[in-house]
This record gives sequence, C-alpha cells and structure tokens, in this order.
Amino acid sequence: MSDPDPGASPRLVVLGWGNDARGDDGLGPLLLARIAGLDLAHVTTIEDFQLQIEHALDLDAADLVLFLDASVAAPAPFAFTEIGPRDDPAHSTHALTPEAVLDVFVRVLGRAPPPAFVLAMRGEAFELGTGLGDAARERLEAAWAFVRPLVAAPEVDGWRMAASHPPVR
Repeated sequence: MSDPDPGASPRLVVLGWGNDARGDDGLGPLLLARIAGLDLAHVTTIEDFQLQIEHALDLDAADLVLFLDASVAAPAPFAFTEIGPRDDPAHSTHALTPEAVLDVFVRVLGRAPPPAFVLAMRGEAFELGTGLGDAARERLEAAWAFVRPLVAAPEVDGWRMAASHPPVR
C-alpha cells in the first residue's frame, strides 16, 4: 500500500439528512447537494432520511467528517460544533445522533473516529407537505457561505477555529 499524497487534501465525508417533504427538514440535503455540486475529489457526500448504524462504516477512510441537519434547538442562522463519540442509551439501530454514529464507529472498528463536526441549521416548520420557509432559505444561504471555504480546504485546525467563533447573527 502506498503512502497518501502529502499534497492531497484530507478526505472529507459529509453526511446530510432530512426530508424535503417536511419543510425546513430539507435543509441538510439541500446544503449537501450544494457541496456535492462542487465536485471536489477529496469529498464524499452521503444523503439519507436519518442517520443509521451503517453510517459508521462510511467514516472508515475519512480524515474529517461533517454532519449537516436542520435543528429546532440550533441558534439562527446555524451552529457549527465539534463532536465526539457518545453512547446514547436512547438510540436504536435507526435515527441515531451524530455522536452515536461516532460511538458505533469506535465499537465496530476499535479505534477513535476522525475529527467530526456538526453544522445544524435552525429550522422552524417541519410539517408534512410544506416547503422550505423564507427564514430557512436565508439560513441555508448563510450556512453555504460559511461552509463552502471549509469544505474546499478541510483543515482540522481551521475547522476548530471556525467552531470556536460562532457566526454573526
């Protein structure tokens, strides 16, 4: 096996989940689609309706991980935080938290997961059959402006600096 190219960008896995048929819940997949549209060789994008235990295996070759979702608990326009593995006793094999996915990674692969971050965009309307609200569209644009340079240059120290300086509201 050859050594990785020292000039190559770190391998980034981005997981976005949600349901665009439930209004603001579509924020994660919408931002994920924009990232995928950049067509960056070092980025792998994965979309799903919810996080599941199998997603832990998707992180195996990653150097860095980004989780994208809508959240009623996030401040507007969004929150960007570093996370680690956490055993979530409430989780089942479906609908895991990002921290629980990282915990499954540790349990299955027997080693620490790659550095991981969550970008949670504030959502307010999650009713079935509704579209993305105006406030959610603005938050999507703010999240896109914030995350685009991070994805283009996935550097853990830079991401940690960005996580320590929340976006201007």
